[in-house]
This record gives sequence, C-alpha cells and structure tokens, in this order.
Amino acid sequence: MPGEPAIPSMRVTGSVRHLVIVLGDQLDRSPAAFDGFDERRDAVLMMEVEEESTHVPSHRQRTVLFLSAMRHFAMDLHERGHRVQYVRLDDRHNTQSFDGEVRRHAERLEPESIVCTHPGEWRVLDVMRGWKSDLGIPVDIRPDDHFLVEPEAFAAWAEGRRSLVMEYFYREQRKRLGILVDDDGKPEGGAWNYDADNRESFKRDPQIRRPYHARPDAVTRDVIEMVERRLPDLPGRIDAFRWPVTRDEARRALKDFVEHRLGDFGRYEDAMWTTETTVYHSRLSAALNLKLLSPRECVDAALDAYHAGAAPLNSVEGFVRQLIGWREFIRGVYWFEGDGYADRNGLDHHGRLPDFYWSGDTEMACMRHCVGQVLDEAYGHHIQRLMVTGNFALLSGVHPRAVSDWYLGMYVDAIDWVTLPNTLGMAMHADGGVVGTKPYAASGKYINRMSNYCKECRYDVKERTGETACPFNTLYWDFLIRHRERFRKNNRMAMILKNVDRMTKDERVEITVSANAHRDAFGIGSITE
Repeated sequence: MPGEPAIPSMRVTGSVRHLVIVLGDQLDRSPAAFDGFDERRDAVLMMEVEEESTHVPSHRQRTVLFLSAMRHFAMDLHERGHRVQYVRLDDRHNTQSFDGEVRRHAERLEPESIVCTHPGEWRVLDVMRGWKSDLGIPVDIRPDDHFLVEPEAFAAWAEGRRSLVMEYFYREQRKRLGILVDDDGKPEGGAWNYDADNRESFKRDPQIRRPYHARPDAVTRDVIEMVERRLPDLPGRIDAFRWPVTRDEARRALKDFVEHRLGDFGRYEDAMWTTETTVYHSRLSAALNLKLLSPRECVDAALDAYHAGAAPLNSVEGFVRQLIGWREFIRGVYWFEGDGYADRNGLDHHGRLPDFYWSGDTEMACMRHCVGQVLDEAYGHHIQRLMVTGNFALLSGVHPRAVSDWYLGMYVDAIDWVTLPNTLGMAMHADGGVVGTKPYAASGKYINRMSNYCKECRYDVKERTGETACPFNTLYWDFLIRHRERFRKNNRMAMILKNVDRMTKDERVEITVSANAHRDAFGIGSITE
C-alpha cells in the first residue's frame, strides 16, 4: 500500500549478555530461546544470507517467503522493545554465510553467550556446535518447543523396534494428548483412522472456493524486488506470491481452511484435478514450518469444528493425523536416523533428474500439471508430490539425493527435517524401509483413478509398452522387474510380483527396452554407476 513503512534499520550497539540467534524457520513469539530474555542486556540476531537460497536452488517464492516473514518478525520484536540486529541480503558487509554472520557479530558485540533454538537441519546444527570452541564463548542450544514430541522422546519410543510404523506412533500420541479418544483411550467413532473413507475422486469439475491469499505489503514487495535483483537465476515464478508472512495472516489462512475446506478435506484428500491446485487441502504447512502457527492451535481449530458439527470425523481425523502423527513422526525419524541419512541410496539408483522438473516442459500431462504448479506456486499437495513427481522419479531410477534437493528447494514449505524423510524415505524408498515398509510405486492406473490428468495426455494410460504407452506404466513394470528379488520377501509386494513372475521372457525384455528408451528420451541416462 502507498505510504506503508519499509523495514527500519535495526542495529545493536553497546554490550550484550546473551546474543539470541533466530533463524528463518523459528518465527515463534515465545520460543525457549527467549526464556529469561532481558530487553536491556540481551539482543537478537537475524540474518538474510545468500547461502540459504543457493546451497540448493531455492524457488523464488520460497526465498521471498522466508525473507519477508523474517523481516515482519524482526519488526514485531523491535516494536515490542527487543534489541534486534538485522542483516539484510543487500547489506554491504554481509558475508552471505549463516556461520560467517554469527562470527562477525559475535566479534563485534562480544556477547557473554550465544543462545539458539535447536535447528531443523543437521547442517546447521553442526555449525552451531562448532561455535563454542571456535569463538571461545558458551553456546546454549535449547529445545524447539514448537513440536509436540522431542527427538529424545521419539528415540526412546523407536529404540529396539524392528520397524518404525507411523500408525503405532500416531495412536500413542492420540492417547497421550487426549485427542479424539474417550476416557478409556478408545478412538472416537471406533476407528483410529478413516483412510478407507478418504479416497474419493471427482467425477466432474469441482466447484471449490479459492483459499485465502495474503496480499503482498510494502515489505514483501521490497523483498520481491531485492530477490529478483540479487538472485535472478533462482527457479520458479514470483508473480503469484500470496503466502502468509505474518502470524495474523497465518491465522486468517487457518480460519479460512476450517470454515471452507476442512469439511470435504477427508473424502477428497487424495484427489487431483487440472483446474485445482489446492482442492480441499489446508496450505498451512509453510506457516507451520516457519512457526507462524503452532500444531496444537491447528488441531484445536479442527476439533472445535468437529464438536460444533461443522466438519465430519473422517476429515478432522485425517487432518489431525497429518499434524500429530505424520509431521511429528517424520521429524523424529530425521533426528533418530542421524546425519548420514541423507546419503542413503537403498535401491542403488543413479539416474539424472530430468530437465522438465525445472521447466514443466513434458508431454506427460500429469507431470506437466504438477511440475507447472510447483513452478507457479511453489506448492503441491501430498498426493501430487508422492504419487506423481515422486513416483516418476522412483520408477525411472533417479538418484534420491537429486530428488530430495529438488523438493527442498522448490516447495515453499520445505525444510530439511520434513523434506528429507518424506522424499528420500517415503517417495524414493531409499532409506531401506525406515519410513515406508514398501515403495510407493504405482502405474498410470492410479493417477487415472484419482485425477483427470490422463484425459488430456498424448500417452495412453491403458498401454504398457510402445511409443504411445503411458511412461508410468512402462517404468512401473520395469521397476518391479529390476527389483523383483529385492522385494520378493516383502509380504506387501507378493501379490503384484506374481504378475511379474507370470510374464514371459520376451515380455520382460520388451518392457526393459521400452523403459530404457524413456530414460534416454527424458535425459535420465543410466541408472547404474
């Protein structure tokens, strides 16, 4: 709006007792790092650094979201009387490194100690742990109390288990937190989940109210201009940026979801449609992962709707499961598995990521829509991520780290703790079965059942091989042929592998040849080292 103030200059002078580091995904007004904060003696350091947008290519909208949300949060702290040292991306003395900026300001301000919240990435935690010896001052890394389950509690639950099954973890959290259970710990409605009720697809064009869109203010517009000027080579488009960047905007987005989409979220949770980017999903994950919203307030809002008769149990339970089940489980896996998790490649896939993941230029209608949507909005709901873009990369043999890095950079809600287990573990099945007991591999038949993508595709979803056959079909059967021995003892794969066993040698050869032709055409190349 004309006349809106730009972000003020925030520079700390004088002595500092505790220098509190606030990262871009720690925009909580009352984190543990602020416990005992003294407005006169302590100070906050927030930094915009190029490194965080370039260590993997970060979508323009993801970069703008982080920087704008950080600036708004810093202004809020400043207005509440906190001393804030804020480093802009275009500051002349900016080292453009998170580690470099902390060291620069520690030398200038000479704090008695550095205080920070436990980060969401092993890379950052390793840097933080090095400050104590390198800078010669105490470093206090405090728990991230935004989450409902601490890594130590998850480790205690996971230790000694043969496999980590999210469903069992989720049920324990329901009981522990008293959510959708009766006094005896039995599930509301008699079932722990309602997945069977949540797999409907659309038969015709759905008429869905568009979600709340935040309008970019002067601060956000300034960030957009700076990103376009300073980081012109970042992927993705910026013209449709509408993400919440403040707590007030995030709360409006939550209210909008509960009032207008939660009711039908459950039944259409897995549905996809060419004209709908959001369907009935919440689009709250970015605000949650930046800590503009808390998981408990989102759960409470959904429960209030259920108790008021405004949303059915299957929708509310599905939304709750994503928050207290899957989200907490994935974070627990990330920290429990250790910093070597990112290097796993359990299926030994080494193919290149196709160029169309960056352009959307492909004749596969489903990939064109889902990748194009990511380029436009830095968003896709979980089925688009898992069963289209992720499924294609799995079936075609792309290296899991290449896929994980793409997801980390291209989705607006991406932070390493959530992206890596979801991508490398769930979508790519590269962690040896930690996150999923079987690969989420599917042919074009699944995509056809859950969407209308196939109706405008030049490929035939009913064909398995040949020039017009759906690549998902060819690559699916090739995947099963290549990994037949690996999955032979997996009970959940036994039935489908019997179909492979029934194939003649000539049929298997035809599928293998067709799959290799697709990989060559898509620029994936050899999937072996």
